[in-house]
Amino acid sequence: MRIRIHHQTHYRYVERPSYLVQRLHLTPMDFDAQKTIQWKITTAGIDTALSYVDGFGNLIHLVTAHNLELENTITAEGEVETTNVSGLVRGLASSVPDHVFLRQTPLTMPDAAMRSALKKWSIEANTLETAHALMEHLHERIAYEVGTSQADTTAAEAFARGRGVCQDHSHLMVGMARALGMPARYVTGYLVTGTGASSVAAHAWAEVLITDLGWVGFDAANCQCPTEYYVRVAAGLDAVAVAPVKGSRRGGATEEHMTVEVRVEIAQQ
Repeated sequence: MRIRIHHQTHYRYVERPSYLVQRLHLTPMDFDAQKTIQWKITTAGIDTALSYVDGFGNLIHLVTAHNLELENTITAEGEVETTNVSGLVRGLASSVPDHVFLRQTPLTMPDAAMRSALKKWSIEANTLETAHALMEHLHERIAYEVGTSQADTTAAEAFARGRGVCQDHSHLMVGMARALGMPARYVTGYLVTGTGASSVAAHAWAEVLITDLGWVGFDAANCQCPTEYYVRVAAGLDAVAVAPVKGSRRGGATEEHMTVEVRVEIAQQ
């Protein structure tokens, strides 16, 4: 399947910034399940940006810009060809040891209630069955409700609340899998919501290291492993680590307004 993506982040400042530096996780990497046909990032400073692949296998652009206007737009767009491999992630290089993905962060750290819910499973069991059971449990336990979470909402808070968005489902899947002794990572990307349909936001899911299989994706928000409708962009310990845009600026006062628009649709073959 060929998927067309348009991801635009627009900033409006109260005063013109004199200097800006941003780290962009906005470029899909090729592996067995996906191949980038074309991709382009447009923004101030992109022509001189430093690009590199980090230890997690993510392609990063480090952008710097001087004397910006009152508005700045970052646009990432292109087409990616995908294949359904039942969530398997193969052919993607990473120099980070697997045990690093057992490390909890403040966003994924399980609390007593989460650990109590894990008592029904054991790492000695089949890890694939356990991961599927955990995904199904979280899908049933956490209702998907837009607007119920913030960027800093923790997995424990979402679990107690019983509702959240894909970021919360993913943090919970990652944190609880790690608590069971299974390395897990947080993944950002895009999802086509149906044939000919568009999405209004980027998506997130988890990947768990499964014995004898390798890394496998689990989308607890939709209770399924990623299919050809998914485009994988970046992976890390949590959402903060792989935020699409993260940076700082000098000047521009303290206030800024940010809007994000994402369109994901099936491209004409």
